Amino acid sequence: MKKNDPYAALRFREFNIFLIVRFAMVFAWSMQFVVIEWEVYSITKDPLSLGIIGLMEVIPAVSLALFAGHVVDQKEKRNLLIKCIIGFSVISLGLFLLTWPKIIANWSTNVVLYCIYFLVFLGGIVRAFLGPTIFSLFSLIVPKKVYPNAATWSSSVWQMGAVLGPALAGFSINWIGVHWSMCLIFGFSLIAFINLLQIPVKPILNPKIGENVFKSLREGVKFVFSTKIILGALTLDMIAVLFGGAVALLPVFAQDILHVGSQGFGILRAAPAVGALITMFTSAYFPLNKSAGMKLLAAIFGFGVCIIVFGLSKFFWLSVLALFFSGVFDGISMIIRQTILQLRTPDEMRGRVASVNSMFVGSSNELGAFESGLTARLMGTVTAVVFGGTMTLITVVTTGIISPAFRKLDLRKDIEEHEKE
Repeated sequence: MKKNDPYAALRFREFNIFLIVRFAMVFAWSMQFVVIEWEVYSITKDPLSLGIIGLMEVIPAVSLALFAGHVVDQKEKRNLLIKCIIGFSVISLGLFLLTWPKIIANWSTNVVLYCIYFLVFLGGIVRAFLGPTIFSLFSLIVPKKVYPNAATWSSSVWQMGAVLGPALAGFSINWIGVHWSMCLIFGFSLIAFINLLQIPVKPILNPKIGENVFKSLREGVKFVFSTKIILGALTLDMIAVLFGGAVALLPVFAQDILHVGSQGFGILRAAPAVGALITMFTSAYFPLNKSAGMKLLAAIFGFGVCIIVFGLSKFFWLSVLALFFSGVFDGISMIIRQTILQLRTPDEMRGRVASVNSMFVGSSNELGAFESGLTARLMGTVTAVVFGGTMTLITVVTTGIISPAFRKLDLRKDIEEHEKE
């Protein structure tokens, strides 16, 4: 492998299979969430209902996160991921049936709505295990010396799924309707399942198999909170995502403010992910490891500015542009955060650290959706988005002032140490 090879991780067959699995799951999950958002808002015309979708997923995801991390560290990763995919497939099949007019013809709107919320709740349970399992499996299929490059490609594939899933959701709602869109989502979960079978069972690297669950959880939380760089990165991103959750209100903007319909909704929903995807492919050639702390602060500050511009915009293409650049900055943030986690997390604690990460960052997406829905109900949609962007800016400035060590963070030494292993 040549130094600074942008395709280093792609030279490992199992990692390519892993990328297919990750793409299929991210595509299916993001498409499903968008289809559900559209269906629920079409039923209720209430922005708070969009927030409730996020709340229904985040409650089980946060409640079970630490326990899920313990289970992941104790179990074989490939088979555990298979179980997660099966769980997601069952939920997708349930939503497919729930949106079939022949089945729900005699059901009331509230019954349909509550059933959707229930299935989203079950999805939160699956997600509590899915994220830590993928994070842990990642480290078992590539050598440590290519972790930074592999993290870039893995994040890029994540964003590719996040681009195409929402975009296709918007168009498929218009072309084939909500019901058959759910069938398409189910099909992608099957693609993930079939490809995952090609990855062999992996060894369990945790030397403390059978360890008491409460002791295990304490060790995982203690590690995160004692590793200031990891804690700082997670906290900063959590606050930004929590208050910058304008994406949750896109159905309101598409239908009631910009008046662009389902196709415009798909474009708006995909714009941030397109920006992030371009950033991630670029970073394979131009790594972000030098002055990583300052780059992370600058990226989240830029993200907040873009959210404010989007909230104030009355023009469709200006809104698309603002969301696009919010994705560019979010992509930078994601790459740096994932690189920090991969480089500074011991193999035997990856499940627990990933679970804490999901509590901080992953779940803040849904909490951000709830916060956006609630503030939109209380202060209006536009004001809620501008408020969220402003809070993001305040958080970044505060972090930069009180944490000089974070401003000085540089990941080049970590990478050099792993390349020697």
